[in-house]
Amino acid sequence: MDRSNIEKITSDPQDRLLLAKVWDKIQSGIRKNILSNTCFLSPREMEMARYLFGDLDGLHSFGGYGEAERKMLVYLPEYLDETALESEDGPLVCLRAEFYQGDSPSHRDFLGALMGAGIGRETIGDICVGKGSCDFFVTSEIAPYIEQNFLSAGRTHLRLSRIPVSEVQVPEPEVKIIKDTVASLRLDSVISSGFRIGRSLAAQYIAAGKAAIDGLPCEKPDKAVSQGAKLSVRGLGKIKLETVNGQTKKGRISIVIHRYM
Repeated sequence: MDRSNIEKITSDPQDRLLLAKVWDKIQSGIRKNILSNTCFLSPREMEMARYLFGDLDGLHSFGGYGEAERKMLVYLPEYLDETALESEDGPLVCLRAEFYQGDSPSHRDFLGALMGAGIGRETIGDICVGKGSCDFFVTSEIAPYIEQNFLSAGRTHLRLSRIPVSEVQVPEPEVKIIKDTVASLRLDSVISSGFRIGRSLAAQYIAAGKAAIDGLPCEKPDKAVSQGAKLSVRGLGKIKLETVNGQTKKGRISIVIHRYM
């Protein structure tokens, strides 16, 4: 575990600045032997942070629920267990915004309204929009400000309240099921199938750095994709290689893809 490894992990100045902040936060907790946490990290940022610290004891990734996309990296000293993450003194707060069910604000509406209120993206975790309410996670430090200033999302008026982390309502994602066959499980082939675009165009997206596998950017069109992998392409959306079946009589691979709507 060495701070100098930051330069080996990434050459991007913004990534290096982020990792330096992450390092300082976690190291401060270790020195003082107290709970310490980062801001919310994207899957890619979390992978870099995890690589930086290796197998350090006491490190946890926490976003409020198991399948959360955006999570904090948290250091827990030996005298605390994981229940501390969900306690009132924990590193994040879950807020519920209730609204008239006839309205239908989207994830984009909520995120735009939060950022429009001057709230930094790094202080906001997952946003779970349901019917008549939206549960979302924020850092404990920013929660009081949001409770006082976040009154609407677009034209939708909101009524905010804090709820226990254990009571978060995570809606089932809407997916389109795509059954197809591919010559191989190359990244460009799977993206082509999942988004119904030509393989050459899929390769262009990948080469332009717009594709990621499980949150990690990939610029190699021939990268093999494993069953269960989640792929995202900037400008197109997200898909998951749900199932890889056997070969067809023509030697192609039968697959099932979930495209998130």
